[in-house]
Amino acid sequence: MIVDSHCHLDRLDFDKLDLNLDQVLDKARAKKIEHFLCVSVTLDQFPSMLDKIKHYADVSASCGVHPLDQKDALNKQLLTELASHEKVVAIGETGLDYYYAKDTHAVQQASFVGHIEVANELQKPLIIHTRDARDDTINLMREHKAENCGGVLHCFTEDWDMAKKAIDMGFYISISGIVTFKNAVELKDVVKKIPLDRLLIETDSPYLAPVPHRGQTNQPAYVEDVAYYISELNGISFNELAKATTDNFYSLFKLAAKG
Repeated sequence: MIVDSHCHLDRLDFDKLDLNLDQVLDKARAKKIEHFLCVSVTLDQFPSMLDKIKHYADVSASCGVHPLDQKDALNKQLLTELASHEKVVAIGETGLDYYYAKDTHAVQQASFVGHIEVANELQKPLIIHTRDARDDTINLMREHKAENCGGVLHCFTEDWDMAKKAIDMGFYISISGIVTFKNAVELKDVVKKIPLDRLLIETDSPYLAPVPHRGQTNQPAYVEDVAYYISELNGISFNELAKATTDNFYSLFKLAAKG
């Protein structure tokens, strides 16, 4: 059994897939994917996201604001209220993205700090998005005691030095289908160095479909392809990779119902 530790089920284009949500999940379950973490990117859209998934026992939710969606100051009180829902097992995704956003660094940083504070208050782990902001991400994690709630650097594409610093703080590193891309040479080297007890796998669907589905709409069933690729890359069996990443998921997201 494996887990998709990061997907956006509310953002799937069901017309393009020619499937509904029940069918998408059943397709994944047929590949022995036993749990799905549906990740929030805005507080405004969180209630509708929650409404779509609330009836599925094997789907958990996170609550937070993606750094590229954080246009104004974080409503920390609203985040705390929404994230207190029993279906919510994590805070985020939050973090810093300097690749696309060149003029919102201060807003992103303040939001990231607010998310860390809420995560520590609620004792729910963080889901962190980071791109081209290595030093600021790690420094804010350290300064605001992110190790107290723990979490994961998701869809990781940065270098080993950053991964090691996060791992030393007790964080996990999650790998998406990007690792299967031909040009992801540095990422493949990083993945080989990540301790098995600190590794998670994800789709980040509907984005970043892995080879051999690249160019298609990504979906949770394709996390199996990510798992097979990483197991071959690291020279271990699929079953060993599946067990480790599934155990890691439940160790981090303790409120997620086990399959």
